Amino acid sequence: MARKFWTYLAFFFLLASLAAIITMSVIQGHKRVFESRLKYGIVIDSGSSRSTMYLYQWPAEKQNNTGVVSQTLRCMVAGPGISDMLVDNAQDQQSWASIRECMNNITKIVPADQHNSTVLYLGATAGMRLLHSQNETKSNEILRNLQNYLQSLPFNFQNASIMSGDEEGLYGWITVNYLMGNFLERNIWNMWVRPAGGKMVGSMDLGGASTQIAFTLPDPNARGTDIMRVTLYGYEYNIYTHSFLCYGKNEAEKRVLAALVKNSENATHVTNPCFNLGYNMTVSAESIFGTKCIKTPANYDPKQMITLKGSSDNGACRDVVQSIFDLTCTKNCSFDGVYQPSVGPGDFLAYAGFFYTAQAVGLKGISQLNQWNSSTWEFCSWDWPTLTLKKGWIAEKYRKSYCYSAHYVQTLLVNGYKFNKDTWKHIDFQKQVHNTSIGWSLGYMLHTSNMIPAEAKLVRLPIANSVFGGLLFFFTALTIVSVMFLIIKAVRACY
Repeated sequence: MARKFWTYLAFFFLLASLAAIITMSVIQGHKRVFESRLKYGIVIDSGSSRSTMYLYQWPAEKQNNTGVVSQTLRCMVAGPGISDMLVDNAQDQQSWASIRECMNNITKIVPADQHNSTVLYLGATAGMRLLHSQNETKSNEILRNLQNYLQSLPFNFQNASIMSGDEEGLYGWITVNYLMGNFLERNIWNMWVRPAGGKMVGSMDLGGASTQIAFTLPDPNARGTDIMRVTLYGYEYNIYTHSFLCYGKNEAEKRVLAALVKNSENATHVTNPCFNLGYNMTVSAESIFGTKCIKTPANYDPKQMITLKGSSDNGACRDVVQSIFDLTCTKNCSFDGVYQPSVGPGDFLAYAGFFYTAQAVGLKGISQLNQWNSSTWEFCSWDWPTLTLKKGWIAEKYRKSYCYSAHYVQTLLVNGYKFNKDTWKHIDFQKQVHNTSIGWSLGYMLHTSNMIPAEAKLVRLPIANSVFGGLLFFFTALTIVSVMFLIIKAVRACY
């Protein structure tokens, strides 16, 4: 009986030791915690209406040569966009004070020993693209002033430049798909991997001076002036992207107002079908025609005052909105003769001005085209007192323009980009993804981090090497002793 007990005990120790060795090896091999130093990057998004500073961070050990980037800080700069600098000295002083405050906040977050390795970029978008085409000297002076300030900071300043529209569209596409988890996801071992069967989502951005569309092409060999190839996390993507300058929400509205003024019998008292009935506004001619997007009329007087009177006329509003587009091309193009592949049947995320317009007419997320149309007509049919009662939470300077904006968005998407009732329901109107604002800056940081060298990573194991070695020696010895004991017992049993 005692012999059987010792035999069973030896078997138990053998199996337990083997299980312990295997378990420790698996944990030690797969549950490692990477402790590389964090890398930091700063991107200043200088849009047409405002500037925003973003601080990003990512681990130095990059996944297939692209950093896993997260947003650490978002700081809004007070005042308008940088394209409005050098006009009002008091306004400029307010903007500069806010810029310095945002930079001070960033400086406190980034460790002092990493200031000189933290890259800093400023990207100016459509507002500066327009200003550069109008007044290159002023545009260069604004950028030079910003560059001088940014170079004085302790960070690794790279450049302050005006981005192309196609780059803005591409980086917006990267941001959307990154936030939606289409590039990477964590597996059961807590490691980053590419999602199985993951699909990319198209991106549509509506700013104040321009609008962008970007989506992946099914043909990896497609080439063209609006097709860009980008490598992220070890995979190549073929992206169609195009930006339409002067088709941002604000600039397009000026073009609509200009068309109304030019076609009015009385150029100083103009009926605006896109304003709600009962809303009147008097503006200077310069506020409408003082842009590169509009050809000034004969006998133009920038100080001439023009009164715009609302009439809540949906049909006339849609007609005048459509009149600013060149829709003569119908095959493999969007508008103004620009080449564009079909948008169907993929999903799209529409953000910025698209989202705010959808929110104003009571439609967020995914909707049907007929819902958008009926909501727009209802919104525009209200007189101004009714609109104020129902939508008083919207500031007046924005509320007055949402009737035009709703008709504009529908015209742009349906007549321009060629969405129909079937593909419209694949458009998701959103402001954020996972509580992170959508814009080009995160995509820019992701793409840029592909060019920043990765550093060697420090590895912290779940079990200290000395402890792991001691336990491994103990259980290995126990296994050997158990095996030897069982062999001896087997030999004695045979003889």
